[in-house]
Amino acid sequence: MSQEFRQIIRIGGVDLDGNKPVSHQLTRVPGVSVNFSNMICSLVTVSKIKKAGDLSDEEVKRLDDALSNPSKFGAPSWMLNRRKDPETGEDVHLVSADLKFVQGNDIKIMRKIKSYKGVRHSARLPVRGQKTKSNFRSNKGKVAGVKRKK
Repeated sequence: MSQEFRQIIRIGGVDLDGNKPVSHQLTRVPGVSVNFSNMICSLVTVSKIKKAGDLSDEEVKRLDDALSNPSKFGAPSWMLNRRKDPETGEDVHLVSADLKFVQGNDIKIMRKIKSYKGVRHSARLPVRGQKTKSNFRSNKGKVAGVKRKK
């Protein structure tokens, strides 16, 4: 029984190219790194070098399920991108739209409580201690040059 080759596979809410290896294509999903992708492939016993278009429907379903809930498949908590969630206290891994939504909410909360990071976000300045003299010039707007004497 041969499965027909599919050009596009949908995993984690993202369309993936069927002509490339599964482990490379999983990294296109926001919130999935190279190491996380390799771990997910190992946990669901899918070959990392197998082309994404050759995956069966069951393998695609298992990969999608493992991306949404990796701890159910035995992923270590230190590999997850949101450990000890402030609201629930659980270790979760967020991908795609959920990741963007939660990051946006976290920034809004920081702005609301006026933490240092929140103030830096509001001012569109670097948050993690970088220098600002030479970098981040585009955030400051147009600067008028010095006029030359005639």
